[in-house]
Amino acid sequence: MRTPTKPLLWVASAALLAGCVSAEQVATYSEAKPGFRAVSAGTSARTGNKETVWIENAAQSKAVSERVRKMVHKKTINAETAVQVALLNNRGLQASYAALGMSAADAWQDTMLENPIVSVGLFGLAHPEISGFRTIESTVAANLVSLATQKQRVDVSDARFRQAQAVAIGDTLALAAETRRAWIDAVAAFETVANLNQAQVAADAASQLAQKLGETGAMPKAGQAREHAFYAELTGQKAEARLAARLAKERLTRLMGLWGQDVEYFVPDSLPALPRAPRGNPAIEADALRNRIDLQVARLELEAVAKSYRLTEATRYVTDLELIAGVEAEREIETEYELNGPDLEEKKTKKTIVTPQIELEFAIPIFDSGKARMRKAEYAYMQAANGLAEKAVNIRSEARSAYTAYRSSHEIARHYRDAVLPLRKAVEEESLLTYNGMITNTFDLLADTRARIDTQLMAVNARRNFWLAEADLAAATYGAGPMEGARTGAAINVAAAEGGGH
Repeated sequence: MRTPTKPLLWVASAALLAGCVSAEQVATYSEAKPGFRAVSAGTSARTGNKETVWIENAAQSKAVSERVRKMVHKKTINAETAVQVALLNNRGLQASYAALGMSAADAWQDTMLENPIVSVGLFGLAHPEISGFRTIESTVAANLVSLATQKQRVDVSDARFRQAQAVAIGDTLALAAETRRAWIDAVAAFETVANLNQAQVAADAASQLAQKLGETGAMPKAGQAREHAFYAELTGQKAEARLAARLAKERLTRLMGLWGQDVEYFVPDSLPALPRAPRGNPAIEADALRNRIDLQVARLELEAVAKSYRLTEATRYVTDLELIAGVEAEREIETEYELNGPDLEEKKTKKTIVTPQIELEFAIPIFDSGKARMRKAEYAYMQAANGLAEKAVNIRSEARSAYTAYRSSHEIARHYRDAVLPLRKAVEEESLLTYNGMITNTFDLLADTRARIDTQLMAVNARRNFWLAEADLAAATYGAGPMEGARTGAAINVAAAEGGGH
């Protein structure tokens, strides 16, 4: 039978080459939730010590569902609670963590030695003089290139694994930022409707008064129609706003991963008050370059491509080199003749000849010299390097833009709060005094009331823009950047249902 000349030769060689892979790496890739400790630590500080979980079985899923229900069911939730629920319950985030596990499994696989190929052959099964078989061949083949490049392949997989960790952190931060934005939009929506309700009350009073004055002949039909049209238009706007508010809350519900009875929750009636002053951060660019997770992903991409390039360079000419060792055992029959009196006596003896063998198989790079693969690897590296440079430039700009929007939005919202709204209230109060003194007519008073409500809507919009700008600033500093598109000055077509909870 064919067995290796030195049975443990390839095993010893493989073990020597495999010594380049540390036990710590293998333990990291093969643990229950590979890389999740780094993800949890990387997101906790950036999200205000929010907790995130990796759900792997039905029992964990049930425990999280029960915890989430206690946090939201028939309760009014703030932004922090909404973010925490999303990090615990969003299934898209769980899919991202599963992708991290797949990357760890790939890296774990690359730490393992390639299985040897064993072949056994039986020949001469139908030999007339030898029962069974005449020849047995047995070989063990090991891919030397795979063994020699294992360390490089593990390095590439490790870079990809660390990149997957950074991507998981980025997905977590992106979900937290998007949930915060959705909560702000929903609350602003319901606060807007409260103001529209007040405007509708004033419009209803004006419409009824116009009708009564028209019946007495004190107001022409054009004036009556004007007040009726205003009331009808406001009614339509309120219906649109109420629909938009429900849709805004539904978007928040999706991000939090709620369904069934868990959707029975409420958001506050109004946004938080403005802070006394915006936070100052003259080093916003440096903070963004140091903390932005998508920049870390780009750096790891460049590192992985560089390691892949070196691996391609190492295997440019020889892509498959196999060492095959074994033996061939052949049974032969030897015939001898001896004189036995006048006759020759024939004697047959069986003999087994064992022949060691060793083979080396490789592809000759006659047609494929590896130039195309090297060229592709070079361009991949250039692509990753230029992408990293572009990302750094964009991050600087995004950080500056987010900081400018944050401070300007605070100034605008404060202007409405401290200047515009007090003036409108003063005008309305003076109109009420002159109305009581029989100086101002009813329609002038109602017009001043409507103007004050319109100003309140603009103030709500300005406050909403500020809180969104603050969320965008945090994303521009830590996460994947602010949302695309300008927010400042955007009109709010949102509304609230009747009553205190929404």
